[in-house]
Amino acid sequence: MGKTTCAAATALHYALLGEEALVVSTDPTPSLSHIFEVGDRQKPAKVSENLYLAELGMDEVKLMWDEKFGREVYDVFSSFVSISYERFADFITSILPGLRDEFTVDYIRRLANEKKYRRIIWDTAPLGQTMGLLETPAMLSRHLKPAPRIYSRLKLSAETRRSVLDIIKSWERLSAEDMEFLRSGVRFVMVTIPEALAFEQLESIVAELGRFGFKVRQLIINNVIMDTSSEFLATKSQQQRQYIGLLHERYHYMDIVELPMFPREIKGLDRLKEIERHLFRESTGPA
Repeated sequence: MGKTTCAAATALHYALLGEEALVVSTDPTPSLSHIFEVGDRQKPAKVSENLYLAELGMDEVKLMWDEKFGREVYDVFSSFVSISYERFADFITSILPGLRDEFTVDYIRRLANEKKYRRIIWDTAPLGQTMGLLETPAMLSRHLKPAPRIYSRLKLSAETRRSVLDIIKSWERLSAEDMEFLRSGVRFVMVTIPEALAFEQLESIVAELGRFGFKVRQLIINNVIMDTSSEFLATKSQQQRQYIGLLHERYHYMDIVELPMFPREIKGLDRLKEIERHLFRESTGPA
């Protein structure tokens, strides 16, 4: 629904203001490098003055898992499962889909603490799913508590001498720190389109975010038809206006931006600047 384009244009906006900006994507089908027309595979890759991008895939997630808990968890479970570390890492990162977002949040939190970049923009997968999956460590802990006799027989990590329960407790603490960072250090922006299904999905996602204590500050309504020169466009525009009115009424407490439908593919810095100008001109609702 245009979230990657909006993320790219937002990063470009701050870079044009002279602020070091990094845009990070964890979308399963990343397209930032395509939008920016960047072939450099370095992470982060420099796009232009003050502007950098990083598309994080499963390889990066495995490295983060390895840095935090991977070797310790493998030490414990290899006591009763004959499996190589590489295959174990592939397995654990595939059965826990929230791992990608868990470690990305921690990656962004560490970047924010380092203050290398003035602005960090995260182009994420659907956020309602992401927040729910951040409960994974607590879920695992609840599962392990009823069976202490079984897990107490597992050997300790060879490197740190910690039990599997202690390792997962550390994972829980990391998750809690990341959740607090999301509550206090992150500004949430939602991108939607003025259609019935999108309106319903937005309601459920905002409600899910609210359950975790997150407040959406800005709403971008994308692909708004401004040209009504033909009967087809006029009819589509009229349909859109019904939902645009509902969005303004339902989310009046947010900063709302209407982003027009563009006739050309948004690709390259020049066309991104068009998006940037629309996103950051005067909007409606609270700042």
